[in-house]
Amino acid sequence: MNGRLNFVVTTVLVLCALSLVNAQYHARSLFIELERAQAAARQLDIEWAQLQLDQSTLGKHARIEAGARKDLNMMPVTPARTQYLLAGAPVAIPATIPAETK
Repeated sequence: MNGRLNFVVTTVLVLCALSLVNAQYHARSLFIELERAQAAARQLDIEWAQLQLDQSTLGKHARIEAGARKDLNMMPVTPARTQYLLAGAPVAIPATIPAETK
């Protein structure tokens, strides 16, 4: 009887130990997954800050105007180049391009 009880207790003890090892393994796996997710979140935060900085730099009026002048060959509108259209009036004649821009 005593030997049988020892066998049952030993079996239960081994099963509990295996259960503990399994729980530790799962906890360790989840912790590693959590660390990876936190590292990815930190990387995304860094990327988001960089994108916000890029947006503020690229969205500045002076940079847009310089790009329009250089890349698109655009010029500011002057009163001499402005055409006013009236409702119901005949179609306006296209404006001529001033000599200094040719």
